[in-house]
Amino acid sequence: MADNPVEHLSEAEAAEELGRLAAEIAQHDYRYNTEDAPIISDAAYDALRRRNLAIEQRFPHLRREDSPSNKVGASVSEKFGKVTHVVPMLSLDNAFHDSDVEDFVGRIRRFLKLASDAKIGITAEPKIDGLSLSLRYELGRLVTAATRGDGTTGENVTLNARTVASIPNVLSDSPPDVLEVRGEVYMSHADFAALNERQAKEGKQIFANPRNAAAGSLRQLDATITASRPLQFFAYAWGEVSEMPASTQMGMVDAFRSYGFRVNPLMQRFETVEALVKHYHQIEEQRALLGYDIDGVVYKVDDLALQQRLGFVSRSPRWAIAHKFPAEQAMTILRGIDIQVGRTGALTPVARLEPVTVGGVVVTNVTLHNEDYIKGIGQNDQPIREGRDLRVGDTVVVQRAGDVIPQIVDIVADKPRGPSAYVFPDTCPACGSHAVREEGEAVRRCTGGLICPAQAVERIRHFVSRNAFDIEGLGEKQVEFFFKSEDPALHIGTPADIFTLKKRQANSLTKLENIDGFGATSVKKLYEAIDDRREVSLSRFIFALGIRHVGEVNAKRLAKAYRSYEALANAAMAAVPPKDRADKGNDAWRELNEVEGIGSIVAEALVDFYAEEHNREALAALLAEVTPLDEEVKTVSDSPVVGKTIVFTGSLERMSRDEAKAMAERYGAKTAGSVSKKTDLVVAGPGAGSKLTQAQSLGIEVIDEDAWFTLVGA
Repeated sequence: MADNPVEHLSEAEAAEELGRLAAEIAQHDYRYNTEDAPIISDAAYDALRRRNLAIEQRFPHLRREDSPSNKVGASVSEKFGKVTHVVPMLSLDNAFHDSDVEDFVGRIRRFLKLASDAKIGITAEPKIDGLSLSLRYELGRLVTAATRGDGTTGENVTLNARTVASIPNVLSDSPPDVLEVRGEVYMSHADFAALNERQAKEGKQIFANPRNAAAGSLRQLDATITASRPLQFFAYAWGEVSEMPASTQMGMVDAFRSYGFRVNPLMQRFETVEALVKHYHQIEEQRALLGYDIDGVVYKVDDLALQQRLGFVSRSPRWAIAHKFPAEQAMTILRGIDIQVGRTGALTPVARLEPVTVGGVVVTNVTLHNEDYIKGIGQNDQPIREGRDLRVGDTVVVQRAGDVIPQIVDIVADKPRGPSAYVFPDTCPACGSHAVREEGEAVRRCTGGLICPAQAVERIRHFVSRNAFDIEGLGEKQVEFFFKSEDPALHIGTPADIFTLKKRQANSLTKLENIDGFGATSVKKLYEAIDDRREVSLSRFIFALGIRHVGEVNAKRLAKAYRSYEALANAAMAAVPPKDRADKGNDAWRELNEVEGIGSIVAEALVDFYAEEHNREALAALLAEVTPLDEEVKTVSDSPVVGKTIVFTGSLERMSRDEAKAMAERYGAKTAGSVSKKTDLVVAGPGAGSKLTQAQSLGIEVIDEDAWFTLVGA
């Protein structure tokens, strides 16, 4: 399925792939940001996000609550103190082709309502492959150093940062009273080779690549170890600044240089796409000679006033993009195909490979998506890999960047083929139940439902995961142990069982603290962790239920819209989906579909979930033990449009439509694409049509663009 162009995906295939991508990217976020042990390259990781975003753009109603588009980095390690970034540390969108750069500049022109030939100053600089770091200076002295973390909260590594020679403890010249300088900590190729040689002689850890070595060195609990490692730092961005020393990106970087920071000498400013792309290819040619790792070139709008107007989209700024270098490939042998059963019962084939290094990382397995992919069949029965099927024993080409990473992109034709075609199982390997493939679906699913151990365990793992109930002490091994236990006092088969464990243990002769792997202290902490979650936010509760298509983002949307669990449950049980396009469903259904970001697929999944009696029974048992807290809606501004729903229509003359929506959201309002009884205000420009007519018929207030600016005081 991943070989299929996004425009050929069905809704079912798109939803399935978004779920797989969300889980895979979350795993890579944790390994990269928290463990400093990535299993894919940056190019491969960015390609996964690119595929995810492309699917979301085509199917916006399928966007998940746990979408990678809403996240930056990963959770902060418990080893370090936490630092909250006053200005979030966001990531960048990516470009992989020269034409993507032209699209990037075109989007900027359209957002700013500039002519198609208008010149825009844009800087270009190498994208350093290291660890992002934010340095806070007050009155010219370094007071705090923090990693990116999850973008909002980072790890306090101040003592370690002070040991890096290229990070000044006291700034030169006349810096602002408060200045947060951001950049990348990295290790040169020569220093990396010398470090690994020394590590090998001392029988210590050998690092896979310079990025891992730099990240691991900076995140040491013992600052003397960091001091012994040859780390370097390039400055290129900023967070909170009390008084801006320049009005351009180039000017800010020049100021950093005057304060005593190292900045990249290859950074230049250009005004045409052709010049940007030419500089990119020049840097690409120099890549092997730079002496440090880079994985692309970053472009940024030079004028800071334009940056402010452009603002941000989800996890990244509109005014910047990373132009990545091409992917790498390698050949290896397909040694086996295993079947994994997911939380929804989907049977996913996974290729086991002869280990091969691709882009500095060892790849041992890749997903094969579905049975058609193995057979060489794509969307609409179109052939992929020239119609050649994948067989155990084939020599295959593995790529770690592109639409989906890692992936098998081809079979080496002049090598011996595997002896026989792979036969996809029609029974679930976890429970033996029949596995069926519904019409129009690319995925085969287990019909075992509640009896399938693979699904049950995954449901519980999801329920206790960090972004759901976040119960410390119930990791994968513990969940497996409790689920497999046949002792009624220990078995956990449903979420409600988690909260009755302590009560069941009190009346049991088999005590958990006497079982290998546990102890009195750990059991006490587990019970405390469980009791701490007897009250939980509504959005976390909804997300924890594991309803298809209801991830973190949609859970938050539903919580914000309905405020209480009772209101949500009543609405879901009252809603009746339309039988056909002519039938619009009842009022509860229409209201559910009017929730911002919730489309018919998500709404139907929610209604179907509550329509199942066994789900309601499980919920009743759970609600006897826990209480979902009513959602508190925080106002972001004291402006007169806080909490109001605004519709913009017609031709706006002072700003583009996208800029108007971004402006409304800055003032605490919500925007909608259509007029309904929920609409509070319509801003109409010349040429307004049916939306204006509908607003007038509903008695909704209508103002023009000038009145809008007056209303919000802009």
